[in-house]
Amino acid sequence: MTIILTLIALFAILLIRVPVAFALGGLGLAMLMLGGFSPLMAPQAILSTLDGFILLAVPLFLLMSNVLLQAGVGKDLFAAVSAWVGHWPGGLAVATILSCGVFAAISGSSVATAATIGTVAIPEMINRGYNKRFVYGLLAAGGTLGILIPPSIPLIIYGFVTEESVISLFLAGIGPGIALLVLFIIFSMIYARFGGQTPEPKKSWNERWAATFKAFPAILLAVLIIAGIYGGAFTPTEAAAIGFSASLAITVPVLRLPATMLVADAVYYLVFGGQGPVIGYFIVPMLVFGLFRGFGGLTNRMNIRVTMPALDWNGIKRAAFESMATTVAVILIIAGAKVFGKAITLYRIPQDISVLISHNVDTQLGFVLVVSVVLLLMGLVFEALSMVLIMTPVLLPAAMALGIDPIWFGVYMVIMVECALITPPVGMNLYVIQSVAKTALGEVSKGVFPFILLMFFTAFLLYVWPDLALYIPFKM
Repeated sequence: MTIILTLIALFAILLIRVPVAFALGGLGLAMLMLGGFSPLMAPQAILSTLDGFILLAVPLFLLMSNVLLQAGVGKDLFAAVSAWVGHWPGGLAVATILSCGVFAAISGSSVATAATIGTVAIPEMINRGYNKRFVYGLLAAGGTLGILIPPSIPLIIYGFVTEESVISLFLAGIGPGIALLVLFIIFSMIYARFGGQTPEPKKSWNERWAATFKAFPAILLAVLIIAGIYGGAFTPTEAAAIGFSASLAITVPVLRLPATMLVADAVYYLVFGGQGPVIGYFIVPMLVFGLFRGFGGLTNRMNIRVTMPALDWNGIKRAAFESMATTVAVILIIAGAKVFGKAITLYRIPQDISVLISHNVDTQLGFVLVVSVVLLLMGLVFEALSMVLIMTPVLLPAAMALGIDPIWFGVYMVIMVECALITPPVGMNLYVIQSVAKTALGEVSKGVFPFILLMFFTAFLLYVWPDLALYIPFKM
């Protein structure tokens, strides 16, 4: 009965348009007071939330992605990928998905990925005769790769809530992320072939290398972050800090040299754990500087003109304000969810739900199906982060009671959350693409249906082959 009343109260508060953070925090505080618990538990829960070191990664990843977004790095990235695959069947669609995958490996944000690549790809694809609904659906779905391919902000939040290794979660997201990316590419190529799309003219080698060199810093940034985390040199928070500094080195001309050398020294320190020879702090930046000069000389000899993306002071301010607004929203939701989570734990709601599920669902398949339905229904009301924060404490105990690995469960939850990101009426990516394309929400919603089916297939593949997620973090 307590479970039902809690759900009714939560939905009632949300229906009167109370923001999610205040709905969760207010209901949690009310439950604490009605249950005879000290209301001081609420500020204590909030303080413990703000004290989490891992959460520093969230604003830093947001700063990095917004700096790159404001600098127009997506345009260079899309042009580089298009130069290599544009002549394939559905080449522009393939380039769009690959660009989303690369930017996802930099930003960790689905909204930033959809906005950055969508701004460039939507007009380009529509001008080349691609069906508008297909284009909108492709970009909305491609943006969801931003929260599956590491680094991923929802996986950071899941790791914070469950106290699981964020690095293991990141590594577990690589396999499913690549699988989903490949499925999107295959579908796009089949759609283009039967849809009568004419491939782009094949670019010359000089054009390919010119586009690649222009996008090379962004690609190198993605490699640096993933390699540093995978190799154990960086924690996710350190990777975010290095990524932000590197994004400034790429995009702000006046900071290019000092920021590049600072990043080089930071990487050197982290790789050697602060135990490397002191002279390395002078040699490594000089080597990096030499590589940049050599890179410039190489492009000159190849007669290739490379212009780096440039960000002015107004762009930096916009990136900072966008990151600040998003960070505050995220922190408020986390704080509210922490108070709500404390209250439902004291009311033993997660334990009751676990007992209820174990009495009625005695197989992993049955549980996964129930979770899928619950998350899809919640996706009609909640945005992605709220779903992770609300449902993880409730569902994880039942999942572990059935022998489901918590790392696998986190990746599975994120895939289902991806579906919520492109499911109306509150799918965030739908609104991003609607804003970028200046079209009706219904047009975007109709285009995402086949991609939702591909996400369901990826979730099914993950269930029948758990090593798709668990092989890299635990068996490599």
